[in-house]
Amino acid sequence: MATKKFRCKVCGYIHEGDAAPAKCPVCQAPASEFEEITEAGDAKPKKKGIDTSSNTYTIIYASVVVIIVAFLLAFFSKALEPQSMANVRIDKKSQILAALNIRGIEKSEVEKTYSEVVVADKIITSDGAVVKEGTSKDQDGFTVEDKNISAENLPLYVCQVNGETKYVMPMTGKGLWDAIWGYVAVNADKNTIYGVYFSHKGETAGLGDIITEYEKFQKQFEGKLLLNADKSAVAISVAKKGKFVEGLSNESRCDAITGATLTSDGVNAMLHDCLSRYMTFLTTNE
Repeated sequence: MATKKFRCKVCGYIHEGDAAPAKCPVCQAPASEFEEITEAGDAKPKKKGIDTSSNTYTIIYASVVVIIVAFLLAFFSKALEPQSMANVRIDKKSQILAALNIRGIEKSEVEKTYSEVVVADKIITSDGAVVKEGTSKDQDGFTVEDKNISAENLPLYVCQVNGETKYVMPMTGKGLWDAIWGYVAVNADKNTIYGVYFSHKGETAGLGDIITEYEKFQKQFEGKLLLNADKSAVAISVAKKGKFVEGLSNESRCDAITGATLTSDGVNAMLHDCLSRYMTFLTTNE
C-alpha cells in the first residue's frame, strides 16, 4: 500500500508515511504545520463537506440570502403598514384643513380638528346626484383615491368653520415634471373661494414648488370668484401678470409664478378640468 506524503509548510520538508510526524525533523514544526500532498503534485487534497469556493455554493448562498432579506422586508412592511396608512390619512386631512385656512396645527391634533370641522364626506355625480351622504366623515368621499375620481364618483367635503358652511373639492393634474394636486374651499354661496391648498410630486425647487407656499401663491385665491358672471363656466384662472385673457375678470384672476409658466399652466388646467365636474352642484341651490 502506497504511503502518503506530507509537506512541512514552514521549511518544505516532505515526509512519507501514514500520517504527518509529530515534529518536523528539520525545523521542529509541529504536526499541525504539515499538509498532505497528492500524487499529482503539490495540490491540496479535497476537503470533506461543502466546497465553499464552488459556483453551486455561491448560487445557493446568494439565493438563501435573497429569500431571507425578502422575507424580512415583507414582514416589516406588513408590521408598519397600519402606521404608514395612518400617516397618509393624517396628511390628507391636514391638506383638506389647509384649504379651509386651518394650518400649522400639531399632527396629534389633526384627527380631532378634522372631526370637528368636516360634517360629511359626500360622493356625488356631475349631475348633482348624491351617491353617498358621507355622514361617517372619512368613510366615503375620503376613501376615493385620486385615480378613481370621475364624473360619477366625485368627493365633496361639507364643512363648518366658525359656524359657516364651506364646501371642499379635490383636484388632480399634471405639472411640469409630475403630478400636482390640491383642494379648493368655497363659501356657502358656492362661488366665493374661501381657501385653497396645492401640492406637487416633483416641481422645480424655488420655482414650480412655490405653489405649495401660502403667502407667495395660495393666499391670492381667497375671495376670488370661482364662476363667471352668468355661472355657466369655471372662471378662476392662473394667468401671467399683465397678460390679457379674453373674458377673464380681475375677480377671478390669480397671478402665475414668474419663471414657472408650465407649472402655473398645470394649476390653471387642473382648476378648470376638475372643478367643471362640479358645475351642477355649484349652480344648484340646496
